[in-house]
Order: sequence, then structure tokens, then C-alpha cells
Amino acid sequence: MRLAEISRLAFMTLPNYSMIAVANAIEVLRMANRLSGADDYRWEIVSPSGEGEGASNGLSLGPTVACAAMARPDLLLACGGIEVRSAVDGRVTAALRRAGRDGVALGGLCTGSFALAAAGLLRGRRCAIHWENLAPIQQEFPDTDFVRDLYTIDRDRVTCTGGVAPLSLMLALVEARLGTAVAGGIRAQFMIERARSGAEPQHGRASPHADGRIERAILAMECSIEAPLQAHAVARDVGVSPRQLERLFRRHVGQSPAAYFAGLRLDRARSLLRETALPVTEVASACGYVTPSRFSAAYRGRFGRSPRDDRSGAFQLHRRLGDAHQPA
Repeated sequence: MRLAEISRLAFMTLPNYSMIAVANAIEVLRMANRLSGADDYRWEIVSPSGEGEGASNGLSLGPTVACAAMARPDLLLACGGIEVRSAVDGRVTAALRRAGRDGVALGGLCTGSFALAAAGLLRGRRCAIHWENLAPIQQEFPDTDFVRDLYTIDRDRVTCTGGVAPLSLMLALVEARLGTAVAGGIRAQFMIERARSGAEPQHGRASPHADGRIERAILAMECSIEAPLQAHAVARDVGVSPRQLERLFRRHVGQSPAAYFAGLRLDRARSLLRETALPVTEVASACGYVTPSRFSAAYRGRFGRSPRDDRSGAFQLHRRLGDAHQPA
């Protein structure tokens, strides 16, 4: 698939989708048409039922048409937000599979990539998804290469993180089709200093005001949850001594590297317990705990309840998804 060939898009809004992600994408297309003086891009808001879905901010975009009645798009983007697992049902996955069989390129904005993965449409592909949802979905769909990039294009799959990242994706699309002058004009109209490339990493937990060495240390920790690095190994990766790393964390984070890393692992465990159906023993292993008893004690110490008490209905949620995980 070539970006220059995309001119008609459909945005499948899922319940509680991210308004900022969808609006950023559409506004770039609108401004491209205005600056070029032609209808270079057309788009529709769609849903499986044809009913408008509410965004996470309580508003909605419209008019909305049923997926079965939409004009055949070049690219269909599933648009997610909060509570995406409960938003993806058999109608959503069926609509995506049908579009894929018809040769439509597929993609996702924010957490919309989950819908593609649940439909079995991301096997063997690279995929970008919002950093907050990255850990659970990596465990759930190990046959997909989830990356920390802002957006990624793998053949006929286009996936993008949330917030304002879709703006950069659409600017790349416009530049490929209409050239640098139009893309530059859009940046000027929206007062954007530069468009970010898809390969730029998402910002995660690290504070944007933190020392850069702290950010690198936290990234090293996040990448080694399953096999936790020792403090001296983290320090070596960052290029400081263990003592310097300790002082940096005490100054900027207010706790030791070991305490921060322990919290990071337990937060990851809680996310996996609440958002996947993985057995507790597998969650413990995925978060670097050798024994379930040690994991349970650490978990209870941080959250005041046992891992089993914190499942939050994950198994019932997976049953509600029905055939969502069946092959395409």
C-alpha cells in the first residue's frame, strides 16, 4: 500500500473513543482540501450499526453511517479510547474482517489497534498502540510485533497511537500525495513546528522535565520487566555509576531505583490482571517474580489486596467478546 494512493478514509468510532485522536486526523484532511482547492480527501464516520458512538468526553461525531453502507474506503481506521475491550464485539470484528477480505487497508487510532488484533488481522505485523495499553496487549497477542513508535505502517496495516500522534500520521499521508508545500501549509495553519516521524518513540511514564538519564533508566526498566535488570546493569546502560543512579532517582523521583522498579513491575502486573485473562502464575512470571507466593506478598503490600482479588472480571469480559479472537 502506498500512502499517495489513499484519498478516501473511513473512521470506525468505537464506544468511548478518543475524540482528540480522531479530530486531529480529520482536521489535517480538511485543511489539505482547503489548501489544495480540491476534494483530494473524503471521509466518513462509520459504525457497525450506523448509530453514532459517544466519545470518552461525552461528545460524538456525525453523521454516522453503517459499515455495510459506507463508500468503499482506501483505509478503514478503527478508533478506540478507554475501555476498548468492552467496546470490541463480534459486530466490530466482523466488519473489519469483511473490509479486509474486500481489499481495504486497515488501521487503528489510539487503542483501536486492539480491535484489529482481536479480529486476527495483525498476525505477523508491526503495530503501534498507546503506551498505557502496550503491556497487556503484548501478552495477549504474542504473534504481533507491538512497538513503541508513534505510528507504523506495515504493508496494508496502518496503526497509530493516541493524543495528537494521528496529526503526524496524516501529515505524512498528505505529503506523500500532495507534496511538501501542502503539508508545510497545514503545519503553518495549525502552528506546528514540525511533524514527528512514525519511528519516534512514545513518551511514557518518565516526566518530560526529568533528567534525561532518568528517562533512559526508566525505559531500560520497562524493557526488562520479565527479566528484571539489577541496579548496576541499569546504571551501566545509562552510563552512570550505581551510586550516581541512586542519587539521581532520589533527587528527581523521590525513591530509590529498586523501589521505583518494584512499583513499575507491580503496576504492570495489576494492568495484566485487570485487562487480560492470563492466570495469576503467568502474570507473576511476566513481571519477573520467581514464585507466586513472593509475587502475592509484594502485590498485597502495594495494593492492599491479593492478585486474585484484583482480577476485576477479566474472565467474564473475555467471554463477552465471544468470537472476537477467532481467526479471520
